[in-house]
Amino acid sequence: MSIERVREHFRKYNMEERIQEFDVSSATVELAAAALNCEPCRIAKTLSFLTGDTAVLIVTAGDAKIDNPKYKAQFGMKAKMLAPDMVETMVGHAVGGVCPFGVREGTKVYLDASLKRFETVFPACGSSNSAIELTIEELETYSGFREWVDVCKLP
Repeated sequence: MSIERVREHFRKYNMEERIQEFDVSSATVELAAAALNCEPCRIAKTLSFLTGDTAVLIVTAGDAKIDNPKYKAQFGMKAKMLAPDMVETMVGHAVGGVCPFGVREGTKVYLDASLKRFETVFPACGSSNSAIELTIEELETYSGFREWVDVCKLP
């Protein structure tokens, strides 16, 4: 199970106890915000894209949307989201629990600048009813990200 892979990832840092599991779904930004009793913008949603034959994850603020011209300028191609049935195969997590932790080898992780306005954010932990609160510095450390990008627009 995906959450077990994430738990194992955080176990290396003695942080697995910080993973929160809910009795309700946290599969969308709105549901996660309700489960965590926080603002939707503080949910760190992880979007899955295809670049060539590689999965790319972009972790963004909950209220951010991909800006196609910015994405194309950053990655040299139009944004193409992974089909839902390909996400688990290529990334290692199913839609609703996608996160940058415990992903399949070769998956590239980027953090979007929309997150930088927060002290802490809540990414999922591999299931549709889990999350962890991390500082931005912790997100950098534990996500294995390649670089910060600016590919989103805010409302």
